[in-house]
Amino acid sequence: MARTKEFDPDAALQAALELFHRRGYEATSMADLVDHLGIGRASIYATFGNKHDLYLKAMDRYAESADSTVLDELSQAGPALPAVRALIHRFATESTTTDQRLTGCLVTNTAAELAPHDPQAARRVERSWEHVETLLRTTLTRAQAQGELPAERDPRALARLLLVLMQGMRVVGKASQDPARVRDAAEQALTLLD
Repeated sequence: MARTKEFDPDAALQAALELFHRRGYEATSMADLVDHLGIGRASIYATFGNKHDLYLKAMDRYAESADSTVLDELSQAGPALPAVRALIHRFATESTTTDQRLTGCLVTNTAAELAPHDPQAARRVERSWEHVETLLRTTLTRAQAQGELPAERDPRALARLLLVLMQGMRVVGKASQDPARVRDAAEQALTLLD
């Protein structure tokens, strides 16, 4: 007869996500996970697999939540460009707010730390970026159809620019002591929507 789990796997995955988000993949050991999750190493392996498997599951959860938030923000009825502007402003604010800037975005962190040598992590990063880019392109296309965005603007190219800006703000925000650097870049990029 199988033993009943003495912990909540969903809560343990969330706790692992938070630890990986705060410390990164390489700086988080299995001992750290055991201590932080409050469950034994054997239970972690039996439930989630090895540390890499657990990281990928945590990343999937993070991306699903973050991508859903972007979807909600960009899917509002009415004018489309205010939603795009609000999204860029949110990223700029989060990238320069002390408590959030130091952890950054798990997708961005994974792109820098693991994606160059980890195909599974790279696929997850790319999947998240493709999703956000598609949401931006769809919203910008809607803005164009509603007469908010000039007809000569390319929604796909603008979506790519904004995606790169958003990811860049996360990186610069973590390392820079000058929040104006991120805010100024965001404001300049948004002039392309006029």
